[in-house]
Amino acid sequence: MKTIKGPGLFLAQFAGDQAPFNSWDAITKWAADCGYKGVQVPSWDARLFDLAKAAESKDYCDDFKGQAQANGVEVTELSTHLQGQLVAVHPAYDAAFDGFADPSVHGDPTARQAWAVDQVMKAISASANLGIRDHVTFSGALAWPYVYPWPQRPAGLIETAFDELAARWRPILDHAEENGVNICYEIHPGEDLHDGVTFEMFLERVDNHARCNMLYDPSHYALQCLDYLDNIDIYKDRIKMFHVKDAEFNPTGRQGVYSGYQSWVNRAGRFRSLGDGQVDFAAIFSKMAANDFDGWAVVEWECCLKHPEDGAREGAQFVKDHIIRVTERAFDDFADGGTDEAANRKMLGID
Repeated sequence: MKTIKGPGLFLAQFAGDQAPFNSWDAITKWAADCGYKGVQVPSWDARLFDLAKAAESKDYCDDFKGQAQANGVEVTELSTHLQGQLVAVHPAYDAAFDGFADPSVHGDPTARQAWAVDQVMKAISASANLGIRDHVTFSGALAWPYVYPWPQRPAGLIETAFDELAARWRPILDHAEENGVNICYEIHPGEDLHDGVTFEMFLERVDNHARCNMLYDPSHYALQCLDYLDNIDIYKDRIKMFHVKDAEFNPTGRQGVYSGYQSWVNRAGRFRSLGDGQVDFAAIFSKMAANDFDGWAVVEWECCLKHPEDGAREGAQFVKDHIIRVTERAFDDFADGGTDEAANRKMLGID
């Protein structure tokens, strides 16, 4: 068994234009002061990270890592959530997602997709230059507008969508293989990979590619009423990353999973700061330890009520309290009888 590394913090929700959130030096010092040992980096945020330079220059990456280490934290992984989303966009979402891309490709879905693929490729190269083996992203979505089968879906619609999704990602997965980096898709509503079945549909189409893996985030499963503990056992060999995020689902006679288009505060299902929701993290950390997960436990703060800085500080302590330092010996070793094969055979009545 292995002891999970952590706590780590995903910086996407904290980066901003005001100190200490507007520079790499300041935000890493702040994260360390909150009690974190690692930080996950949003690769699109130029205030913190130069993706193009990191993809080309190991010296830049060494300096980037070195500054973080000097401030008390490690770089755990890079994220391309926003760029990965743009690898596959249904036309219904063109306007909504244009803002994720560089302005030079706005209004041009073909150019935007090419830009997104290049971005994810660069992040994989940068991960290799940083000595990081895992990378998190979104899959994007072509079929999401048809997630509910009304009107009835035409035969072959979903199959065609997943065939195309796999074709777009296969060259990126191959680039990841060349660089020794796992692509970990965050299984998430709004993505074509939003549960275990859809992940398996995609995995089959990329020929069970060794670099096609998962980021496990129980909050997204709790809000789908999916068994998030069973999920760990089913996909333990593909789970390479872990977001520690809490949620609660409180259905009423007026709303359930779809939440009636309400704001986050008024939804039946909503994200909460760690310890304020319903997710059973004691069971999750136990399963992760038993399954030899050796990655980072990374806090992703998304709460509809609590201030982010309070959530960050509380989250660091929450993860520390839940990480299981695994034992190196059995609890009953003191009662070891010191038997050998001959003694075992005698005990069994075998001549």
